[in-house]
Amino acid sequence: MTERVVEDPVLDQRIIFRRVLAEDGGEDLQLEMWVEPGGGVLVAHVHPQMEERFHVIAGEVTFLVGRKRVVAGPGQSATVPAGVRHGYQNTGRETAHATCQVRHPDDAQLQQFLEDAAALNRAGAFTKRGIPKSVKAALQGAVLLNHHREMVLFTMPPAAIQRLVLPPLARIGEKRGYRVGAFD
Repeated sequence: MTERVVEDPVLDQRIIFRRVLAEDGGEDLQLEMWVEPGGGVLVAHVHPQMEERFHVIAGEVTFLVGRKRVVAGPGQSATVPAGVRHGYQNTGRETAHATCQVRHPDDAQLQQFLEDAAALNRAGAFTKRGIPKSVKAALQGAVLLNHHREMVLFTMPPAAIQRLVLPPLARIGEKRGYRVGAFD
């Protein structure tokens, strides 16, 4: 069976999603990632109920974990506890290769979110900093973020503003036919 590689040209990364056996016998979602120099998730965000465990296989990745920056090279790891703001960037000169292991009752939602975000990025909808390039992109982004609001929160704008603005924008986007899982 051929694994599908999800390309994200804005984040300059490629991801393969797998289900893997966890140490305790449960099942985790694993992302195998290749991140080009300068690429990565530069916009700080929070997963309220999801821990992420990154392991660098090759290259150099700098992780933002809370207020700390953690530089990790081959064989090194970084763990982001649930509820902690984070992001990452390949700060090396070669393609970074890493895995990220996640356990959450609805971790398939993370995969759907990342696949939809990559589809929007392939369509040229957003900048590297997550800023929509058009009204259509803003409405599509609102649909995506509102749908996944329990799983991921961005640190800007403030959460109170996101709670106020995203639902009405998402309703407008949905009336225009934008749907999660249908951005390709």
